[in-house]
Amino acid sequence: MKVIPVPASAGITGFESPAAEYNQLDLSLDQLLVERPSSTFLGFANGDSMTELGIFDGDLLIVDRFPIAKHNDVIVANLNGEFICKVLDMHKRQLLSANSKYSSVTINDHDTFTIEGVVVASIRMFRKSYLLSA
Repeated sequence: MKVIPVPASAGITGFESPAAEYNQLDLSLDQLLVERPSSTFLGFANGDSMTELGIFDGDLLIVDRFPIAKHNDVIVANLNGEFICKVLDMHKRQLLSANSKYSSVTINDHDTFTIEGVVVASIRMFRKSYLLSA
């Protein structure tokens, strides 16, 4: 993939490309978004509980299993057999949604809870991936 090192305004009105005079740089999305390939996995967001952080239904999540989750990290976790994406509140032992219509979930001693990884990036999917329809 070639990357043009020019910020593009969403309000471009001309016909000529503003990046025409710039050289393209070789860069892959792996190099840009994946620090540790051996501990990174991809998943699709499902639902609207994280919209206030800019994670929408169908977005691609880039999740790294290596870093230890910290307070207020966005994580992917397994809570009682369900995979969820939430904000981790370590002080209150809660999982927080980023949508005011959802309440927080307290992690109790009887819950089965494992952090699967820290969300390091998300990619907005404007068209549904063919992977989702397979």
